[in-house]
Amino acid sequence: MSRQNLIDQLQTYQSFNEQEEADRKVMLDLLETTKDIFYRTNLLAHFTASAWVLNKAHTHVLMAFHNIFQSYAWLGGHADGEEDLLSVALREVQEESGIHTVKPITEDIFSLETIVVSGHEKKGKYVPSHLHLNVSYLLEADDTESLHIKQDENSAVNWFPIDQVLDVVCEPWMVERIYKKLNQKLKEGKCES
Repeated sequence: MSRQNLIDQLQTYQSFNEQEEADRKVMLDLLETTKDIFYRTNLLAHFTASAWVLNKAHTHVLMAFHNIFQSYAWLGGHADGEEDLLSVALREVQEESGIHTVKPITEDIFSLETIVVSGHEKKGKYVPSHLHLNVSYLLEADDTESLHIKQDENSAVNWFPIDQVLDVVCEPWMVERIYKKLNQKLKEGKCES
């Protein structure tokens, strides 16, 4: 996928709510005006990809306990120059969980979010506050595979029932604005390919 493919996808994306529409417009503007938007060297904003990973029965969600935020969270990460954000999401799920059997339920964008990341230390270096222009995908993984942590990023990886996943997240904004929305989209059947 190229930058233009992402622009095309965002232009035709049907926003689920006001938050997604506002964030979609920001992403399109930055894609058209900012050359280094896929690199974290852009200290103001850069693209990331996340995944709402369901088991094969679609009853559980895979979450990792994120070391920086001290909360369970979805899996995902920085584009780091890769413009195919679905590939980024698939790679990050494998790296962060140890699961090898993961595939898209649909290759379409599942959700959009602009996420504020507060300044923090990473690998002994200060990272200033910035925005993650996050594109989320709906993936499916094999919940019988062994799970493994990625020590520099998380300290636990577990499957949680969909109706209990919000209980393990300690970040109120993520619960209210993102994870509830993802579950609502599932309930409304917004995941068909």
